[in-house]
Amino acid sequence: MKLPASRISQLLFLALFLFLFIITDYRGKDEITVAVNSFFRANPLVLASYVLAVKGFTFLLLPALVMAVCTLLLGRFFCGWICPLGTVIDLVTHWIPKSTSIRSLKGSFKYCLLFTLLVMALFSVNLSGILDPIAILVRALTLFFYPLFGYVVRAGWSGLYQIAGEERDNVAFLYGFLRDYILPFRETFYPLAFLSLAVFLFILVLERFERRNWCRNICPLGTLLGLLGRFSLFRRIPSRICKDCGDCRSHCPSAFDEDILQADNCIRCMQCRVQCRFGRVEFPLRWKRPFRSISEGQGQPVMSRRILLVSLVSGFFLSRAFSFRHPERDRRLLRPPGVKDEGDFLNKCVRCGECMKVCLRSALYPDLTRAGVTGLFMPVIIPRLGYCEYNCTLCGQVCPTGAIPRLPLDEKRKSVIGTAVIDRNICLPYAKKLNCLVCEEHCPIPEKAIRFETVEDIDHRGKKITLKRPYIVDDLCNGCGICENKCPLEGRSAVEVFARKKG
Repeated sequence: MKLPASRISQLLFLALFLFLFIITDYRGKDEITVAVNSFFRANPLVLASYVLAVKGFTFLLLPALVMAVCTLLLGRFFCGWICPLGTVIDLVTHWIPKSTSIRSLKGSFKYCLLFTLLVMALFSVNLSGILDPIAILVRALTLFFYPLFGYVVRAGWSGLYQIAGEERDNVAFLYGFLRDYILPFRETFYPLAFLSLAVFLFILVLERFERRNWCRNICPLGTLLGLLGRFSLFRRIPSRICKDCGDCRSHCPSAFDEDILQADNCIRCMQCRVQCRFGRVEFPLRWKRPFRSISEGQGQPVMSRRILLVSLVSGFFLSRAFSFRHPERDRRLLRPPGVKDEGDFLNKCVRCGECMKVCLRSALYPDLTRAGVTGLFMPVIIPRLGYCEYNCTLCGQVCPTGAIPRLPLDEKRKSVIGTAVIDRNICLPYAKKLNCLVCEEHCPIPEKAIRFETVEDIDHRGKKITLKRPYIVDDLCNGCGICENKCPLEGRSAVEVFARKKG
């Protein structure tokens, strides 16, 4: 069976997406020239929430502006020709048994959700990345599927290596290729991995009740593109299911509700036109007032006062509620290098997880509660688990919105994440009068931000000893966290990095 052009396009863009995802990793080079962030930079939802939250524009998101203009002209084609999550849904929907016992979400919910997110962004609480379909797919891959794939392949090769005997060299080249070009650079299992998986699986479970259920009734990006697509100069005719046929109902993945065309749900896949036995379906150029109703032929307005009022009120109150944060937790809230203002970072971050994926020393992890609800899935540095590599700038290179600025190496080295503090109650030279040089030895600052003072003391047996007691040079410390990470104490480290107070 010949594949339609839209399906070929979907598969090509999915392959491109997976290719960019795989090469968005450390492969022995300090520069990442292209990355999966290209899909975010062409995302109109990212653009809209960024502009509203930051009250400004960045040329990094110029492709999203181009995509919005193309949608105004051609309709909601992104969802039917490009979106990788939509492609995954189309590939698995036939394997999911359908049920009619539960009605899917209908009506104004998706508009309320979209406008609420945009209103929240206007009040400087940008949560659109949590429900952005590209971010959902990237997080599921980054936090769960990709690490699991790496673990399974490495474990499988280890077992195969033991039993293959002399034949192992015949297949070693295959593992070498996977290791160098496909597998993740390091084995890291992330917190919130199962939450990311649950969100992804929830979208697939929705297929049980209706094809493209997520795309039709929830997806904020799809809703935004549908609203823009209503201005399209190309309109499908006829606008209803033909009474003597009805085949469009089975061929169309999203656009028909009962017998009426839902104009903003049409993803321009052209299945109806290709499959039409009578050649009736066309998309001619028509100059007609497009922004008329949720469904062509129905009178319920998209921009109803009720939707706008509910969205405005809910967006305002949710933005106030979600902006609450525990002040004590701010002291250990460490952001990636180059982030100077927490509010600005919250407004710009799209929660894609790319920075965590490329972090050389496993310093970055998705946040759950440290920054309140607004910080969900955003990157935080946890020094006890990893540290910021002194000579690495990868996280700034892959950030799609500039939330983590792309800094030259010299400037990044001087960028302050926080300041290390020594707890003398548990530090070995202070608490147990035992010399320990680990933190000073690992400090990457050339002038050493951790130094020693040599003192004479009496140990617990009354013997005179010479101790080297560490202290922090605050003006030199950049808070990379390697001292906390390498501290030999079990459990809590004797040296901890705290966020430096602004101002």
